[in-house]
Amino acid sequence: MSKSLYIPEGYKSSLTLRETQHAIKYIKDIFQQVLSFSLTLDRVSAPLIVKKGSGINDDLNGVERKVDFDIKETQSEAEVVQSLAKWKRMALYRYGYNIGEGIYTDMNAIRRDDDTDNTHSIFVDQWDWEKVISREQRNIEFLKETAKNVVKAIVYTKRKVSLRYPQLASKICEEPFFITTQELEDMYPDKTSHERERLITKEHKTVFLMQIGGKLTSGEKHDGRAPDYDDWSLNGDILIWDDVLDDSLEVSSMGIRVDENSLKSQLAECGAEDRMKYDYHKMIADGTLPLTVGGGIGQSRICMLLLEKAHIGEVQSSIWPDEMIEKCTENGIILL
Repeated sequence: MSKSLYIPEGYKSSLTLRETQHAIKYIKDIFQQVLSFSLTLDRVSAPLIVKKGSGINDDLNGVERKVDFDIKETQSEAEVVQSLAKWKRMALYRYGYNIGEGIYTDMNAIRRDDDTDNTHSIFVDQWDWEKVISREQRNIEFLKETAKNVVKAIVYTKRKVSLRYPQLASKICEEPFFITTQELEDMYPDKTSHERERLITKEHKTVFLMQIGGKLTSGEKHDGRAPDYDDWSLNGDILIWDDVLDDSLEVSSMGIRVDENSLKSQLAECGAEDRMKYDYHKMIADGTLPLTVGGGIGQSRICMLLLEKAHIGEVQSSIWPDEMIEKCTENGIILL
């Protein structure tokens, strides 16, 4: 296995397989309704594939290999999406959305180079959302308020789940603790990024960790971010303490998107100025695309958190290494 598998001592799922399947649907039905209401979002259909070379696919950290294939009828090539970060902003422009309005969708992706463990799968399922904002809203306080709304939707869904399944008694802190990656590095300079996240989340239970992508004073990055969707000074991850895993769990990555200035500077920092040849990037530079805020919220991660599961494979069907399957089976962790 490429990453370590954690087996919680004495773990046993509180729900049967059949109850788990019912509960997954219940969570998804409730959460997306609450999210769409609180952020004023319409549900839209989204692509599983995009044209290769279009610049629309998410490059993640810039090194992950995309799943691609040729199309017989068009004599062109397509890629399976890695996320919809760029597509959503284009969709808001094409569909004519105004300030204060937005969209959400079910995003399914394949990330072939992801390492698999308790919380990572090569199959990614998210609620992807995006909303048009004004230039005046491109600030840290607006970002924090948006993060609070996402957390409130998670907490509300957890309460509903616990009412239906009283054996699921864990609670989620509704008030996120806000901290930047630089402040976190200053607190724990001798720790790794994940160790820092674990320590701060164990203390505060729900954390919004901000400003991810750029280099810290140590010269290292807390984590990688593509330079052409999030503004690295106005983004963040929602981390929630997972009692079952005894660890922090990232359930959402979100941010205010790049404008013409942050796009230019971040592409330069990464030596990726060649991306300006794509229509998407040109439409940001010339102000054609709207200013937006958006993010992704892991569907399977929300389900495993709320259903108190030890492995993401207990709430989604994917492909796992044989050694992981064997070890999970030996310890009573049933993968779907």
